[in-house]
Formats: sequence, structure tokens, C-alpha cells
Amino acid sequence: MRLTQFTDYALRILIFAATHSDRLITIEQTADAYGISRNHLMKVANHLTREGYLKAVRGRSGGLTLAKPPAEIGLGVVIRTTEPDFAIVECFGEESSCRLTPSCRLKGIVGRALAAFLAEMDQYTLADLTVDPTQFGIERPAA
Repeated sequence: MRLTQFTDYALRILIFAATHSDRLITIEQTADAYGISRNHLMKVANHLTREGYLKAVRGRSGGLTLAKPPAEIGLGVVIRTTEPDFAIVECFGEESSCRLTPSCRLKGIVGRALAAFLAEMDQYTLADLTVDPTQFGIERPAA
């Protein structure tokens, strides 16, 4: 199983916002800190704002901040809202044309594995991921 880049970036933005909870963060600061695309981060940030994880503050000194405390942002829920689907194998998709589907046991096994993964992620919140960013050599940008 592999999470999409969209989900990876979503988790990174949330972690960055949580570790900089004393101020607003910007897309540019986040992109620079992680060395990732600003354009893609903008799409992810818009999604997280629509879903209620981030709050956007407009204006010249605007930016982003968490919309709720890190302990209230479940990782499993974030993953479910950022992954377009979990069609890990063809038979999970709506347009499955696999001839083995009626008698195949793979779908059930993979389905249980996916459920176990999400159940494990449901046990953690953003607070569990929050660490001091300087621990990893990421400098705190000036306010």
C-alpha cells in the first residue's frame, strides 16, 4: 500500500502548522522547510481548509493555522479525506473487470489489511506527530 503525495503533503502541512502554533504559517515557508512544490501545497492547503483542519487568515500578514487542537485531528480521518480511493487491487475499483473476482479471496485479505492499517492510524492524532522541528534541522522561519 502506498499513500498519495497529496496525503503526504497534507500530513506535512498539518505537522508544520502544529509545530508553529505560536504564529500563522505560509505555503512558502512550508514548501521551503520541506523542499516541496508550492503549487501542490496550495491545493492541499485548500483541501485541508475546506475539510476544517486548517483555518486561513487573509490579508497581507495572513497565513494558515490549525482550526482545532492537534489532539483533535485524527490521522486516520485525515488520510480518509485526502486519499481519493483505496483501490489497492483492481477488484476494489468500481470498474473491475477481473474474471477472478467471484471466487478470489485476495479482495477480502487486502480489505482486512486496509482496515487494519486505518484502524492503526485511527489510534493516533496530529499531537503524536508534533515534535520540535529544529530536532530535524528545520529552522523556524522568522515571523
